[in-house]
Amino acid sequence: MNRGAGLKIVLAVVGLLFLASGYPLAIFLRQEPALSMMFSLYVTLGVFLLLAIRDPAAHRSLIAFAAWSSFAHAAVMGYQAWRNMISRGELAGVAILVVAGVALIALAPGRRRGMAA
Repeated sequence: MNRGAGLKIVLAVVGLLFLASGYPLAIFLRQEPALSMMFSLYVTLGVFLLLAIRDPAAHRSLIAFAAWSSFAHAAVMGYQAWRNMISRGELAGVAILVVAGVALIALAPGRRRGMAA
């Protein structure tokens, strides 16, 4: 399997995982407004990651955003778990976000020739 095919698989898996956050979005809509707002961003990002499968090179900045926002979210969740602000069970989510971010960065398409630096 080449790098391009690997990236498309990672985009599909991460996109579907983010899209699946639509279920908790529906559950927490009235109970936790801030949490449902965050999930709405992930659902939207999931849709666009799935659309990026067609031409990942054209969506390089979206892929980078998905990776770096995953790292940022993982850092906040990790800190909150460490400070006992959220359950330690949330560390599984931290690991998933870090793995997703690393995979997206590692497989991200390079710059196209002729693009400004």
